[in-house]
Amino acid sequence: MRLELVRAVGPALLAAALLGALTGCGVDAREDAAARAADRFEAGLRTSDAARGCAALAPGTRDELRRDAGLPCVRALTDAGLPTAGPVRTVDVYGRQARVVGAGDTLFLSSFAHGWKVVAAGCTARPERPYQCLIKGG
Repeated sequence: MRLELVRAVGPALLAAALLGALTGCGVDAREDAAARAADRFEAGLRTSDAARGCAALAPGTRDELRRDAGLPCVRALTDAGLPTAGPVRTVDVYGRQARVVGAGDTLFLSSFAHGWKVVAAGCTARPERPYQCLIKGG
């Protein structure tokens, strides 16, 4: 009788543990990782280390920034006039996408094999319309 109870309850407990990991801790860990990636990007801008900022950009965003400005990423990022995001206020993760809202800027990120990368920065919310961003990937 005991073995049958363990067999019946065991899978349910395992399923509950997995669901908790996917919905609770997993989301928090992804939000933390996205916030850290946004902080690395911002740190590059604050310390005038544009190479660090460029490394934090998604490949498509980096390419579009270079193409639009007609300059290397380091120079184009410096010239982009991005606001300082400041402290992170909220992080929203939706699958492989994230929105990190700071005191002065909103960043959008995507999850890649090697971590979160910034796909858009310098973004301003517009009522009933998509955000308008100073830099974004295509």
